[in-house]
Amino acid sequence: MRVPLSWLKNYVEIDLPANELAHRLTMAGNEVGDVEVVGADLDPESLVVGHILSIDPHPNADRLRLPTVDIGNGETATVVCGAPNVAAGQKIAFAKEGAMLINPRSGKPAALKPATIRGVRSSGMVCSMLELGLGDDHEGILVLDDDAPVGVPLVEYIGDAVLDVEVTPNRPDCLSILGIAHEVAALTGASVTEPDLSYPENDTPIESQAKVEIADPDLCFRYTATLIHNIEIAESPQWMRDALTKAGLRPINNIVDITNYVMLEYGQPLHAFDFGKVRDSTIIVRAARPDEPLETLDGTIRTLRPPMLCIADTQDAIGLAGVMGGANTEIDDSTTAVLLESANFHAINTRRTRLALRMDSEASYRFERGIRPELAPRGLRRATQLMLQLAGGTASKGILDIYPDATPMPSVQISRHRIRQVLGVDYTMERVQKTLESLGFERDRAPESIMPTMDAFTVGSTPESNSVIWMKPPYWRSDITIEDDIVEELARIIGYESIPTTMISTPIPHGQTQASRVFRERVKDILTATGMCETISYSLVSANMLERVGVDTGESDVMRIANPMSSEFTLLRTSLRASVLSTLANNRRVSQTDGIRIYEIGSVYLPKEEARERDLPDEREMLVGVLCGPRFPISWNAPQGDMGFYDGKGVLESLFAELRAEVRYEAYGDDPILRRGRTAQLLCGNAPVGVIGEVRQAALERFDVDGSAAMFEIDLASLRATLPEETRQHTPANPFPEAYRDLALIVDADVTSARIQHIIERHRMVARSVPFDIYEGEGVPEGKRSLAYRIVFQSPRGTLTSEQVDGYQSNILQQLRRELDVEMRA
Repeated sequence: MRVPLSWLKNYVEIDLPANELAHRLTMAGNEVGDVEVVGADLDPESLVVGHILSIDPHPNADRLRLPTVDIGNGETATVVCGAPNVAAGQKIAFAKEGAMLINPRSGKPAALKPATIRGVRSSGMVCSMLELGLGDDHEGILVLDDDAPVGVPLVEYIGDAVLDVEVTPNRPDCLSILGIAHEVAALTGASVTEPDLSYPENDTPIESQAKVEIADPDLCFRYTATLIHNIEIAESPQWMRDALTKAGLRPINNIVDITNYVMLEYGQPLHAFDFGKVRDSTIIVRAARPDEPLETLDGTIRTLRPPMLCIADTQDAIGLAGVMGGANTEIDDSTTAVLLESANFHAINTRRTRLALRMDSEASYRFERGIRPELAPRGLRRATQLMLQLAGGTASKGILDIYPDATPMPSVQISRHRIRQVLGVDYTMERVQKTLESLGFERDRAPESIMPTMDAFTVGSTPESNSVIWMKPPYWRSDITIEDDIVEELARIIGYESIPTTMISTPIPHGQTQASRVFRERVKDILTATGMCETISYSLVSANMLERVGVDTGESDVMRIANPMSSEFTLLRTSLRASVLSTLANNRRVSQTDGIRIYEIGSVYLPKEEARERDLPDEREMLVGVLCGPRFPISWNAPQGDMGFYDGKGVLESLFAELRAEVRYEAYGDDPILRRGRTAQLLCGNAPVGVIGEVRQAALERFDVDGSAAMFEIDLASLRATLPEETRQHTPANPFPEAYRDLALIVDADVTSARIQHIIERHRMVARSVPFDIYEGEGVPEGKRSLAYRIVFQSPRGTLTSEQVDGYQSNILQQLRRELDVEMRA
């Protein structure tokens, strides 16, 4: 909200500099993002207020004239001027030779130089708003008010400061000049002078000339209207055009400018209908018909549907309530009678209508924030008064005021006890009442049906009675509904900085460790240490994303969002795979030569079996990682190749080793996007905790990913449940040397390497074992394969002899023969 200081001073006396006022408003909760000084670039030496004494014709040009201008101190200047609106007696903005002005052709500042135009020398200029950098109007010169003092620097007369107030959604009252004026008055101790709303009326009642009907009172709370005949469409006066321009709106004509001016003044949107175009002189506020067309003032034909609220006559829609008027009743140069609307509409329905039709307007911006119905008649009377002053005509007697559910704004209780409880300070009730009255609140009696919550409180060592008062919020405030709202008003107006620092009344409770969070952070640290990068994605996905990773999206398989923000966020994800692959695809597009190692830890949401309508889903925390691209950067001494299954397995082995998780890998072929024969299930004991494998080429192509990729997926809760209790003990380094043997075995093709290693490593003298060769083919029976292991033996008590190692190897072979029916390979 742009607030010109010159406009604000019409209602409240301000002696503070603009920056100091901006600071006070900011500290009171109305942040001023910027203070713009209008006319800051106007040179006080070369730009002054002038008075046109006379105008002579140009001897050599019919369209040019020669005004003689009094520029103060007994000095006059005659210049060449082609503006159509220049006239003798005007007060104008005069630029002397050397003044910096905006060149209308280039739009850039340039110094004014003397020139000879059609044989007449001109050493100055009568300026337009565009040339002064104050607006876009270049059709004529800037005409100042008659009270402008001649010879005074222009910056002193028209200079201004504009506060750019960043209004929070709960304060629609601050989207008005008067709303800011009330804030300033409360902060400075001044008083607010509101405009007089009286105006002359003729003897013809408006009820006999126009009719208003609210067909949908749930969406239109109040509708007021006045009728003005014999108006004249013209340009607004300069003071109004200046005010609107500084506030960020473009002047159009006197009728439209008045509705915009009053909207900014009171915060109440208005709309003017050409009354001659309203059929049967009747306004009906109703829900739109299905697929009802309406051409709005921006020239776009809109298709309406219920429950969009429209303003209609007896046949068609003539406006979109709270958003924009219709072109079929637009004010034009032939308009002579205006029906002026000032209403109050349902905030949520207005917002939904605007979003559905992709429209924005100053009116909807205010209605969406819930302005008070009490503003409607005040804004209406003010706009009617200005129309009679600036457009002529006569107003019908009275106003149409349809208010189906007229309920007064309830008073709110405030007590010293609650103030102390929330703020930790003890204000007297006299100070509380004075502060609230400065904001426009009024003292009220307690409702007869409500007993005060407390009759007396002990304040300090003395009991004080009458520590509860009832205050009625002002008509412009819609955000005051409970006692704590009033407590907040006291804190921000008296000053947050004045609240003393005190210790809290009770000790801060000790933090409670969350095992799941600690475990999750530990997993992240381990994965990051292996070179993986964490990613974060939205929990909401589209059905298409889930289907690309083979996830069913039937009604019973997923949780759908009732009011999705877009088609890309319609479902709660049941798998992290799509999110991670989508992230991979985005990174792969910009990085083809580097390997990508990413993971995400997040929740998936699985519908419960036989769940009732409002049952929450089963929320599980999953880990999904993917590795894609070259294993090493391009180098003359590094082997080249893309990452695959064993790269992902290496990451997991580092993770499981740090967690001391005993995980084994078993062949797994029942996965929708992982390759059969290159996929393994992860088991802790007999409990499945995850899966790892290489992603099928078809799945990668659905995400536009070239090359190969390995993926792993782990259920973190299942993994954590299988871990041993956290115990730490020191294991000293073994001082005795290792001994090793290479063992080649013939085994059945379906026997996994993990089972063989498990039998080997359970021997007490085996430090570790590593498979280093696998062979199938000539010399190996069909249905068999050869696996070779290097077994490392080590004793903590002494150096092992060859005979001892041979004996241990023999024992291991006996166990393998007995359990797996293996044979030594010759």
